[in-house]
Amino acid sequence: MGCDVSGPMEEQEQKLRERMAAVKRVIVIMSGKGGVGKTSVSVNLAYALAASGKKVGLLDTDMHGPNVAKMLGIEKEVMQQFGAEVLPVTTGHGLKVVSLALLGHGPDTPFIWRGPMKTAAIRQFLSDVEWGGLDYLVVDSPPGTGDEPLSVCQFLPGISRAVIVTTPQDVAVLDARKSVMFAQQLGIPVIGIIENMSGMLCPHCQKEIPLFGKGGGERAARELGVGFLGSIPLDPDLVVAGDSGVPFLSREAAGAAGTAFQKIIERIEKAGA
Repeated sequence: MGCDVSGPMEEQEQKLRERMAAVKRVIVIMSGKGGVGKTSVSVNLAYALAASGKKVGLLDTDMHGPNVAKMLGIEKEVMQQFGAEVLPVTTGHGLKVVSLALLGHGPDTPFIWRGPMKTAAIRQFLSDVEWGGLDYLVVDSPPGTGDEPLSVCQFLPGISRAVIVTTPQDVAVLDARKSVMFAQQLGIPVIGIIENMSGMLCPHCQKEIPLFGKGGGERAARELGVGFLGSIPLDPDLVVAGDSGVPFLSREAAGAAGTAFQKIIERIEKAGA
């Protein structure tokens, strides 16, 4: 799949509108800072929605660190192209996945692209991929407020909603606030903020340890007047699940983090419906 920046723009935008007319809701997962667990949230949200019987697509727009395929265990798969049509990779849960990591370039290949190339790639992912009818398209964005989330929000203004992921530390919350303001300035409703890595349970005494602090995300949501979707405690099994290519929520015993995840997903469904 090439990125034809000079292609017939009007024709491509018409195709994009036609494709996205079959998508009921787009949920853009954003974070102001890297390393807060945004992709883990994206993958598990998309998996849980698909496992519940919804028709779900997952678009990885992190051009310089596309990790969605790895976290779903499909990194060796390749998207197929038939003429102008591109087929997403479909997981065993019926989840349709599109990512630069599924183009067959190998895991060590960097994409050394400036803004116009990234915007063109996202446009093609939206217009040329045979998404079919979807209840939800979950978009995993890179950290920050750059080309990728800007492109998605501008291409899909009417059906997009934003979810902001942060950790409790002040520096992460500071950048999360910028993501909220970014979405609001673009007219994208913010469903709410998720506080990830919010304390952890000691495996020996079961007491909570505020490893990275606690409450920063909830405080920011209150001050900014947006919803607070909940806190997810730090759980080593989340890391193991991501590295092994198995969605954390597919495990039978997901513990406190799994319970928190499920409540957050229910709130997102309710708010984003």
